[in-house]
Amino acid sequence: MKGRVLVFLMVLCLLFVSFAVSYGQQASKDPVLADVHKAKGLQCASCHEKGKKVKVDDNEAIPNKQCVVCHGNLSTLSKKSKHEINPHKSHLGDINCTTCHHGHKPSTTYCLSCHNFDIKIPAGTVSAPLPSIKLPEIKEIPKGIKTEKTDIVVVGSGAAGLSAAITAHDKGAKVILLEKMPITGGNSQLAAGGMNAAGTKFQKEKGINDSPDIMYEDTMKGGKGQNDPALVRILADHSAKSVEWLTELGADLSDVGRLGGSSVNRSHRPKGGAAVGAHITQVLKENATKRNIDIRINSRVVKILEDKKGNITGVLVEGKHSGLYRINSKAVILTAGGFSANPEMVAYYQPAYKGMTTSNQPGATGDGMQLGEKAGGQLVDMKEIQIHPTVAVGSRILITEAVRGNGAILVNREGKRFVNEITTRDACSAAILKQTGKTAFLVFDEGIRKSLKQIEGYFHLNLVVEGNSIKDLADKLKIPSDVLEDTISTYNKAVEAKNDAEFKRPDMPRALKTAKFYAIEVMPGIHYTMGGIKIDTETKVINKDGKPIKGFYAAGEVTGGVHGANRLGGNSISETITFGRIAGQKAAEFVRSKR
Repeated sequence: MKGRVLVFLMVLCLLFVSFAVSYGQQASKDPVLADVHKAKGLQCASCHEKGKKVKVDDNEAIPNKQCVVCHGNLSTLSKKSKHEINPHKSHLGDINCTTCHHGHKPSTTYCLSCHNFDIKIPAGTVSAPLPSIKLPEIKEIPKGIKTEKTDIVVVGSGAAGLSAAITAHDKGAKVILLEKMPITGGNSQLAAGGMNAAGTKFQKEKGINDSPDIMYEDTMKGGKGQNDPALVRILADHSAKSVEWLTELGADLSDVGRLGGSSVNRSHRPKGGAAVGAHITQVLKENATKRNIDIRINSRVVKILEDKKGNITGVLVEGKHSGLYRINSKAVILTAGGFSANPEMVAYYQPAYKGMTTSNQPGATGDGMQLGEKAGGQLVDMKEIQIHPTVAVGSRILITEAVRGNGAILVNREGKRFVNEITTRDACSAAILKQTGKTAFLVFDEGIRKSLKQIEGYFHLNLVVEGNSIKDLADKLKIPSDVLEDTISTYNKAVEAKNDAEFKRPDMPRALKTAKFYAIEVMPGIHYTMGGIKIDTETKVINKDGKPIKGFYAAGEVTGGVHGANRLGGNSISETITFGRIAGQKAAEFVRSKR
């Protein structure tokens, strides 16, 4: 019997090897860009730096430079596009060609990490690769690996990381910023609604009476009192200065609206209501570039290094091309974001959310929290995971809260309103999940469309259903037209009376009267993780004994305590800028004390 089993296993192995060889031969026949270029008479030196080996740096600078020389930049290519969805005109800014186009393996469409439209790519597949979720176990650092030296290492290139790097640089520190993904910006570049700030000059110009005290109370209430009061105080008190700092860097935050949970208009965004995240991250990127800050993409931090006393001494990095190397530093700032795109981690902390879609970019896998905990940091509020009420059905596209803030309403399949549309995200999500089909329709008119620039993007992505009249829209949505007409009529009367008797909505900026009428079907999705690394008011990472770890700082979504049980819309960007700046300043001061 044992002999038969052994023979069976040997045959199985041979079949597997035969399949693997056959598959490899087939895969080798599939053309990649290197083959396409060779067929046109181009040699390796056309893409790789002359006089050097084929190996390239992790930023893939030389190949990307050659791409632009031959094909033009993204702006040039976007003008030539004949696709319905223009793949070269993106909110991600001026990104590397190699984000999607690969020389020696099949190319992939990075857009599909978040979007679900069909875009074919030359010499490649349509799907995008997902990053590894688990950190590798490194018990011992290999001897003889390459070692570099700097003052501060920043891990993660979202708004918090960029703000920290710029601030630390301006305070005289030498900085290296590391990003594991092929693009910078993180979740920050997806932020849409706005940046909360209290007592700004833009509010005063519009006659809006607000103060840090009111923002503090709104935030504590939104977080159900579970927030760290000291951190919330910092958030509110420094918010106006953060807007001022961004404005000095070249950002436009002159438009002010309201998002859920805020008692006054304090959500700052570009003129006309354009998306705030893409704009702010682009401004931060440009300022980092002007300062020649060393920014490295495709560079995953796999371990935070510390001495025998627990003091931070640097990081171990796994570069896409450079492999494993070490950076010694006097301080490390952790700004690696949350874990909304890590389904295993989400399900571990909130089993009820298992299988739920996410609005996050694929790099939000919780690496930073794992790194911080392994380096001795304390985790707090990890089970507090926010679901956003308005993710477009059938996609991972977040429909910004600003659409509701500018006057849109939510109706169910019966054509009725069922919630105060600008209540907190958790309450709004819970209300949608109680409706038939666990989805709702976000309904707005031409007036609201014109009031908010970013709405045009939803039309571009074919997410919007439109009707010439309310009845026409209702028929297309397959909901009772008479009920929807009555619902909108009742709401418009409430706007005129400035009193929403049904759902107590406190702010109704405009009625829905101007044709055309529009709707987007939405459902809740994993959006934000409130928990993370515990920090103090100087952004120092706190260990499990309640003491700060020397040389270790953190800011942004990788941290916990600011938002408590629920984050208010607009507070995330505010947090990243405020605490990112503090981290950069305090880390630079720590470095100076070590000189």
